[in-house]
Amino acid sequence: MKIVITGASSGIGFEAAQALAKRGHEVWAVARSADKLRELEPFGVKTQAMDITDEEQRAAVAANVGTVDVLINNAGFGFYGPMEGVSEADAKYQFDVNVFGLSEMTKLVIPGMRAQGSGRIINISSMGGRMVMPFGGWYHASKYAVEALSDAMRMELKPFGIDVIVVEPGGIKTNWGLITADNLEKSSKDSVYQDQAQKLARTLRKGYSGPWLSRPCRRR
Repeated sequence: MKIVITGASSGIGFEAAQALAKRGHEVWAVARSADKLRELEPFGVKTQAMDITDEEQRAAVAANVGTVDVLINNAGFGFYGPMEGVSEADAKYQFDVNVFGLSEMTKLVIPGMRAQGSGRIINISSMGGRMVMPFGGWYHASKYAVEALSDAMRMELKPFGIDVIVVEPGGIKTNWGLITADNLEKSSKDSVYQDQAQKLARTLRKGYSGPWLSRPCRRR
């Protein structure tokens, strides 16, 4: 099968690209970091640099890859901060990456899947699409949006043989929690929320550095 994975320069996307290529699939890995993507090429993974928020870059990937069997929408990030203190620009960028980037990339592969009568769209959401933590309002809102869009797409695309799957990871051994903790401290610095935010940041760092975390992809 021909598989496209977004956000494949690290974490779940990076590990999944290797695992799927080893199983004989034609894997296309895309992400902003061309240097990091090159680490996948020895595994037979085809790569192309792409910013998920850039319309022209998305179109270039779609044109280069052609019709695909599976799209794994993995690109995403978490911006944490007090709702009162998060700028409109930061909130919009959270949605540009996690929601609109996902939906626009999906639109590009649907026609080919429909023409061949089959396809699978796998949207990497989060347990954060089912629950909410303080200071994660915009992140959680974006993941709730992914859940809703996925449910709607599943019903819309089923008649064409296209399946839509949502994956809701829990604690995964990636840099997500550490990056989110750093962003939280920066966004709440010198605010009335600073003490509360620092406590959560410490919890995130501890939680995402423990032995109880799952690997991004089980190796065989």
